[in-house]
Amino acid sequence: MPEPAVATLYRVELPMAVGFDHPAKRRTASDSLLLRLSVDGVSGLGECAPRRYVTGESAESVTAELAALPLEPLLDRLRASEPAELLHRLRESGLTGTFGVQGGQNLRCLLETALLDLLCRRLGLSCQEVMARQSAVPDRLPVSQVLDLSLDVEEFLDTRGPFHFVKIKASREIARDAATVRAIRERLGDRVPVMVDANMSWTVEQAPGHLRTLHEAGADWVEEPLAKGSWAALAGLRARSELRIMLDESVCTLADARQAAASGACDAVNVRIAKNGGPVAAARLVELARRTGLAYQIGVQVAEIGPLIAAGRALAFAHPGALTVESGQSDRFFPQPVVTPAPPVDRTANTVSPPPGPGWGLAPNDRAAPWAVARRTEGDPDWRPALRVVQREEVSA
Repeated sequence: MPEPAVATLYRVELPMAVGFDHPAKRRTASDSLLLRLSVDGVSGLGECAPRRYVTGESAESVTAELAALPLEPLLDRLRASEPAELLHRLRESGLTGTFGVQGGQNLRCLLETALLDLLCRRLGLSCQEVMARQSAVPDRLPVSQVLDLSLDVEEFLDTRGPFHFVKIKASREIARDAATVRAIRERLGDRVPVMVDANMSWTVEQAPGHLRTLHEAGADWVEEPLAKGSWAALAGLRARSELRIMLDESVCTLADARQAAASGACDAVNVRIAKNGGPVAAARLVELARRTGLAYQIGVQVAEIGPLIAAGRALAFAHPGALTVESGQSDRFFPQPVVTPAPPVDRTANTVSPPPGPGWGLAPNDRAAPWAVARRTEGDPDWRPALRVVQREEVSA
């Protein structure tokens, strides 16, 4: 008789060593859910990072969805099928097609990342090699550098190179943003693409003038300039602007991406694992972008803490034609991470390597324990409060 399966949920609100500011949110701590699913001696670790301003979800809403989800059918499916068969079906059919699980973007992301990790660990494979559609992948990829509102442009240029692609988080003053673009162009010349991310902060009336100002300053791209889902207005703006438009918050689902492509609303989409419902759904979005002639960025949620970082990198290496790849700044935000090993970035070259595996190649460490909030044991229909052995204050001190 196998040991009962155990699911442990962590809500990690880890203070950030440095904050991150943009028009939609000032962030000073992580807000991720980790799910550790242990079945028959093997554990898989998943993560989601819900953001209300992106998908309308929160850690509380995802936790409630998870509590309402019957786990036994999922466990039965795990035990009844060969891991290789399940892994193949999960990659081809996604979480709903394989396990029948419905739910919001972040619940599906949380479960899918945990199940991919568990199945790959059973087979001794890395998630990255399972996600790859071709045999040859690069050894490393260059990553973007992001200038948020907490950092001066001169300090950014002095300390954050080398530069492959620069994203500037817009301020409330277009003159300031244009000056930032000019300062970057004066230092870097024309060799590095520059994008300004407005995070839905401009009105339809403001946007044409803002785009002209930024184009004259030397920008190449603008990200999410208008309110989420403003398809007709975005198409009109794109038709009149010399800047190319990337959409992020507007494109959470495949249906959103199809709408964006059909309406001519953008030149590129920002693909993020949590926002798009997990690695499989994100990969489908990349494939749709390719079919419809859109460029794509492999992006991150600010303050990812573990499996999401690895999943984003696995996706980037599986689909190496991205316009650019974001690595996040977990190495700067979290000097004492809650997973081991900490996902590395080579800051001398600003490049990343594929996650090592097996699975995502990560495990929660002792610093994760204080963030455990609930545990469910197979056979018990209810989630029970997790016992904390260390106070949170001791971990963040």
